[in-house]
Amino acid sequence: MNYFKDVNSRKLFELAPGANAQTFWGEQMLMSIVHIDPNSVVPNHTHPHEQAGMLLEGSLDMKIGNESKLLKPGDVYIVPGGIEHYAQSSDDGAKVLDIFSPVREEFKY
Repeated sequence: MNYFKDVNSRKLFELAPGANAQTFWGEQMLMSIVHIDPNSVVPNHTHPHEQAGMLLEGSLDMKIGNESKLLKPGDVYIVPGGIEHYAQSSDDGAKVLDIFSPVREEFKY
């Protein structure tokens, strides 16, 4: 088993127009580094997976259920499975680290 991954050589795949991810996974969780272009939207969606994330760069207007917040680097969020959520970047775009459990099979490539 290869325990170490090279982020710089990992190709991107499109989550939504203007939002591309690099994913890495184990048996029980998946990590996703999401690059969101300036002024892009990750539309409202739900999934059964629990999601935890942290904004690494830029800023992001995020809504989870009925709560909204403008995220700055270092801000953390938790999205329970089945809760509708979306995100929109500002002029500087955003870079996000997301963790999903269980593994999102559709994000494996």
